[in-house]
Amino acid sequence: MNHTIRAQKPSRARPIRGKRAKNAVGIVIMIVVGITFLLPFYWMVSTSFKVKGDIFCIPPKWFPSQLRPQNYTDALGYFPFFRYLLNTLTITVFSTLGWLLSSALVAYGFARLRFPGRNVLFYILLATMMLPPQVTMVPLFVIFRTLGWVDTFYPLIVPAYFGNPFFIFLLRQYFLGIPQELIDAARIDGSSELGIFARVILPLSKPALTAVGIFGLMYGWNDFLGPLIYLNSEKSKTVALGLNAFRTFYGTDWQGLMAISTLMVIPVVVIFFFAQKYFVRGIALTGMKG
Repeated sequence: MNHTIRAQKPSRARPIRGKRAKNAVGIVIMIVVGITFLLPFYWMVSTSFKVKGDIFCIPPKWFPSQLRPQNYTDALGYFPFFRYLLNTLTITVFSTLGWLLSSALVAYGFARLRFPGRNVLFYILLATMMLPPQVTMVPLFVIFRTLGWVDTFYPLIVPAYFGNPFFIFLLRQYFLGIPQELIDAARIDGSSELGIFARVILPLSKPALTAVGIFGLMYGWNDFLGPLIYLNSEKSKTVALGLNAFRTFYGTDWQGLMAISTLMVIPVVVIFFFAQKYFVRGIALTGMKG
């Protein structure tokens, strides 16, 4: 019997060693992929502190031979960056609030309210996601020009208060995962549908709302085509338009271009860093029910 026990020990240890080897290989792959994705970001930041002679050196210099923070002050002096920043923040914040409010309300209706044609309307909503934005670009511009909204923030903010199909889909799938018993208990207590939405659904949906908020912030912050179409005057331009103008007029100033690009990327990175737990959880739990 002792010989039998001794013979079983190596067979039990092999799966453990194999599992550890797989985990080690997975960690190495993730590290390599992470470095690959971080390398362009590092090169952008390091270039923003380099002198002009270090940018195109062969072999390339991964570390600046001389730190030059003056690149940031020089780049900020080329155009009214803080004015563009305020415009971008205004559009981003109000459009994100609109997407959160409208998409959450519509998603609650599709997830918890029963009415004729609910599934058909939801499928039509999903079908609109397959429609290229270039198809609606000209009709929307004609509508907003007729309303006198060209060169204002309204075309970039007001449509957000009519919902977003992708955000509605994400929130609907998350709302379906909330126990029905909680909603029934609120109805028995006499709560209205808006009361259930505000007191039960929203407090339990922070991860999904955070994910939608981050998506909205990233879209509003990085949007280039919308401001390019609707914003004409210098006082209403966004950071994305300013960066494009900088590339057009000062294209040879690579260190200044990288400095402005770094300033544009930092807010999104900071927001994602502090909200990544809710963001990952909201995405992971979405789509568990159909």
